[in-house]
Amino acid sequence: MKKSYVAYVLLIFLIPNLGDAADNFVSPRTAWGFPDLQGVWNFSSDTPMQRPAKYGVRKYLTEEELAQIKAETEASDKRSDAAIPGTGVDESYNDFWIESAGIGQNRLTSHIFYPEDGRMPATKMTAKKGVFGQRPVRNAIGVNFATNGPEDRPLSDRCIVGFNSGPPVSPSFYNNNLQIIQNKDHVVIITEMIHDARIVPLGDQAHAPSEIGLWSGDSRGHWEGDSLVVETKNFNGLTNSFSSVGSSENKRLIEKFTRVSDNRIDYEFTVNDPSTFTHDIKGIIPIYKVAGLIYEYACHEGNYGMANILRGARVEESLAKSDQ
Repeated sequence: MKKSYVAYVLLIFLIPNLGDAADNFVSPRTAWGFPDLQGVWNFSSDTPMQRPAKYGVRKYLTEEELAQIKAETEASDKRSDAAIPGTGVDESYNDFWIESAGIGQNRLTSHIFYPEDGRMPATKMTAKKGVFGQRPVRNAIGVNFATNGPEDRPLSDRCIVGFNSGPPVSPSFYNNNLQIIQNKDHVVIITEMIHDARIVPLGDQAHAPSEIGLWSGDSRGHWEGDSLVVETKNFNGLTNSFSSVGSSENKRLIEKFTRVSDNRIDYEFTVNDPSTFTHDIKGIIPIYKVAGLIYEYACHEGNYGMANILRGARVEESLAKSDQ
């Protein structure tokens, strides 16, 4: 079991030091002696997943760059507040709904830290596409999807998987929350989007047979010191491998949860998918504890959303014909 983590351990020196964790922090323990990761955690972030090319291999922003970003953000917020909100049916979410910044200060230039340029690696020529206009649609979210039937819509429109819930989780424009529940033998990771609960057995329990493919994969966990390490495989191939690219069919995901202060967990992930990418992808996202609860995300509120998407498309088609 440990053998599968050799590559992960060899690259541990590349992981950025985020800086604001307590130097001598000792994680609280559960009644059975494991680090206590329980609670509701927020993974909102204004750090890009991929590093802008102008930073090269630099992992951290300077104080001057942080100040400039803060000033630009405040100016943008003032412009948004001064704007007259629209009332049409085509209006999108405004800043009231959007979580575009993390709770804690984040000096990272990108969440991806390997490859060392912080960019997505090249894809294999044989990588499956299955993107816009093709079935099955593997994208969780996007634009320019067809409206011939529900199977043409992205996965989050169909309430199958959340657009930020992964795994691995990925900061998006709202509902960037997860809850961790523990007992002696299991950890449960609940993501707010689509209220998915991933049940992770701990110990040496074998994975399900490879023929059994799951939307969120088959997860098994163990403790390495104060870190919870979760290995997930057996993805069903009906989702992208990572960031709207490839197929998850042969993906193996390693996640690491390390509590570094009372209010922060460092969430690290490694995507290993030789069928899609030329290299592994490694990233880190600091997630912060919030004093609140996660409530059910009632996707479509009875599937009216999907019915209305398709009904609206038929009306548009009818109107277009009448104008000819």
